[in-house]
Order: sequence, then C-alpha cells, then structure tokens
Amino acid sequence: MLTLRPGGTTLADLESFWRAGGPARLDPAAQAGVARAAEAVAAAAGGEAPVYGVNTGFGKLASVRIAQADTETLQRNLILSHCCGVGAELDVPTTRLMLALKLLSLGRGASGVRAEVTALIEGMLAAGITPAVPVQGSVGASGDLAPLAHMAAALIGVGEVIVAGARRPAAEALAAAGLAPVVLGPKEGLALINGTQFSTALALTGLWQAQALLEASLVTACLSTDAIMGSDAPLDEGIHALRGQPGQIAVAARMRALMAGSAIRESHREGDARVQDPYCIRCVPQVVGAAADLIGFAARTLEIEANAVTDNPLVLPHDTPSGRILSGGNFHGEPVAFAADILALALAEIGAIAQRRVALMVDPALSHDLPPFLTPRPGLNSGYMIAEVTTAALMSENKHLATPCSTDSTPTSANQEDHVSMAAHGARRLGRMADNLTVILGVEALCAAQGVEFRAPLRTSPRLAAALAALRAEVPRLEADRLLAPEIERAAALVRSGALVRAAEVA
Repeated sequence: MLTLRPGGTTLADLESFWRAGGPARLDPAAQAGVARAAEAVAAAAGGEAPVYGVNTGFGKLASVRIAQADTETLQRNLILSHCCGVGAELDVPTTRLMLALKLLSLGRGASGVRAEVTALIEGMLAAGITPAVPVQGSVGASGDLAPLAHMAAALIGVGEVIVAGARRPAAEALAAAGLAPVVLGPKEGLALINGTQFSTALALTGLWQAQALLEASLVTACLSTDAIMGSDAPLDEGIHALRGQPGQIAVAARMRALMAGSAIRESHREGDARVQDPYCIRCVPQVVGAAADLIGFAARTLEIEANAVTDNPLVLPHDTPSGRILSGGNFHGEPVAFAADILALALAEIGAIAQRRVALMVDPALSHDLPPFLTPRPGLNSGYMIAEVTTAALMSENKHLATPCSTDSTPTSANQEDHVSMAAHGARRLGRMADNLTVILGVEALCAAQGVEFRAPLRTSPRLAAALAALRAEVPRLEADRLLAPEIERAAALVRSGALVRAAEVA
C-alpha cells in the first residue's frame, strides 16, 4: 500500500502506484490538519460573513448568498451541473493516479473537507472502483472542473465507474464494496472539483513515458552509429565538459558506456576518409541532452504540483484559532501547462533526430556502403523503404502536436475566468506523442539491427549486442519483403516495455 505523505510524496512513489496499482491511503499524521480545516469551514458556513463557495454561489454567481439549509444541495448541484465532460474516457491507471493526487491535495489540510471524504477515496482505491471520466472539457482553470466533477460524482453515488474492467452504476458498485456515498458538506464539492489533478496526472504519465523513451533513444542511437560505422569521437568527455550542459554531459557518458567494446567502431578508427558524421549521429548529446534537461525541469515542476493544494478558497488554519478562509487562484494550471509544453518539445525533438537516423541508414548515399533500404536484394525487395516513411509521418505529426497549448487562452464563465491555461489537453496530447515516438524508435531499432548485422563478422559492443538479441527474439532479420506492420508493433512494444533498455543494462 502506498502511504501518501502530503507535501512529501515523490514522483517515484507515484510512478510505482500508477504502474502497479493497489491501494493508497493518506499518512495518518495528516488527519489532524484535515479535521482543523473542516472545523473552520463548518464555522464559516454557520456565520454571517460571505465566504466563497461555502455560503455563496460559484464563479459569476459568487455574489448570490446561499442559506445554511441549502448547503448540501448547493454542493450536490455543483457536482451535477459540472459533469459536462465529453469524449473518450481516461484510462483506469491514470484515473486512479488522479484520485491519489486529489488525496494528496486534500491531505494538506487547507481544503476544508471532512475525513469521510478522504476515507471514501481511499476505500474506492482499495476496492478497485474507478470513476468513468471523459477526457475533454477542461480549459485548465478554474481547475479541471468537468473531469474532476465526473470523479466527484462517483463519490456521491452518481454516474458510472469501472470495476474489474466492467462499467457499473456508481451507487451499485459502492454498495457492493460496502462503501456508502458521501453527502457533501460545506465547500466539499468545490474542494473536489477545483484543482489541477486531472491535468497533473496526465502530465505525469507523459513525463514518465518521456523519461523511458529518452533512455531507449540512446540505445537505438548507438546501434545506428555502429550501423553506419559512425565515430564515437564526438562523445569525448572533454567536448561536453567545455560546454557544461548537464544533460549533454550525462547523455554522452551514457552513450560511451553503451558503445564500449564495439569491434565495428575499432575497425575504422584509422584510415576512415570521412571527417565528420551527419548531425543526427554527431549531435545526439547536444540534442537529446537538452531534451533531458527539459524533462528534468518538468519533473521538478510536476513533483511540486503533485503535492500542491490547488482548490479554492483555501483554509489557513494556523493564522487564527478559528482559521482564515481566503480566495486565491491556485487552481490555475499554468505551471502544468508549461511543463506539458516543455515535455512536448522534448518528445518532438527526440523523435526528429531519431527519424533522421532512420533516413540516414536507408539511404545508400549516406549509410557508408549499406544496401539501399537495408535489404539484401534491393529492387526486387523494398526493405525498410516505407517503414522510414512511416517514421517521417509520425515525426511530422509530433511536430504539429508540439505547438504550445499554454499560449492559447480564451475567456470562459461570462468573462469571470478570463485567462485559462489549457493544461488539460496540453497534457493529454503527450500520450499520443509518446506513442508516435515509441514507433519511431522501434523502427530505428529494426533498421539499426539490420545495419549492424551487415557489418559481420565485425560485432557491436556487448551491451548493444544484448539489445540486438532482445530485438531478434521478437523480430527476425529481414531477408526478403514480408508484412512489416506486426514487426514494427513488436519492436515498438520492446521500446514501450523498457525491455530494450533493460537488455542493454544487463550485458
């Protein structure tokens, strides 16, 4: 079971939860703060002073006072009216991650919800009850209102949930698990739907995919370097130390380790008429290293956001004995939107330089004596000709998807919410980009393996040979034309699962 420590949960903890599933609960030490904030909200609900979302309407209707007797109806209506999401549903692991992030936020003790609310989220995670949440409808301020409303609806027994892969009415699934829907108290509906947890969950999954794909791209880049008999001189430590960029230094070191012991490289260290390799070989540390730095920046932003309180208003219980409730704007998703845009740039550029390596290997004018399109009998066979075209299509698609989303604001809610972040679809597009990059790297692995085998009896390095063997266990060498689509998918699956990287690590 994952114990969520509000303000101190790591990305490693959250990634493990996302990948492996299982229950999660708040650190018991958080309960006292949760209770204090709930008491402050209850006191405000019974008072005369207007407090946004506690005894007033919402958004443009904030000036409308709500009687204490209508508090429960107010919060329930908020959830029902905001369930306006459309489109495909968020996958179960990412929805569960969103629930965990909401627990982390509520557990900071500034949202004013009762322990019953957090306990129900914990119970749903333990019972495998996952709200059905459409992915479209959020503009990333005032929080991810529509998707989080669908999440919250399940807590009040409304809408549908996923249990063991099947859709069920929320009330029915809760009852079967021995759980009761919560009747929302003052501010609790607002606390559930205000926040960036939908966008942050999607951005985190994009981050983790980007990190894994960057590692895979170094394996395929090194295989491609040996396939075209490229030089490892541009990986020299001294070159990268002089520039000082940390990602570049780390990438070059990783590539030196992967290529160590390559007989292919040693065979042309002397007497090679070529002076320099094309940039897609020579500048991998500079390009992918820069992407690594961007990914690192996004990771730091998202770890903070995962532990953040992002609803509104917020309870500051330590300022006065009775607490102080203030309206602010922590729901604005700009930090997540910027992180998502940065990740999109990194994914696009890792794919762009990888695609050029594929193009290099299939071109006999540039591949240093490899046969055209990497087939033993070109002309009769087309080899990897159209596989390279597929990578070009995916590379171009990712370039378009990398267009920033954070700069595209539009006013909503009768101009009350007049600047929004677009964090939700900025983060959502990362999954599609990662899928595209996975295929690009899978095709690069296929082409590089074919190229390296054409250099026999010379052998690549032990680590790269292990990666090649893992690929060949799934896809045989291409001797004559055959149906390639299933083989591209199997190669992409090796990249997606991390098996290609793990094989290179074991050797």
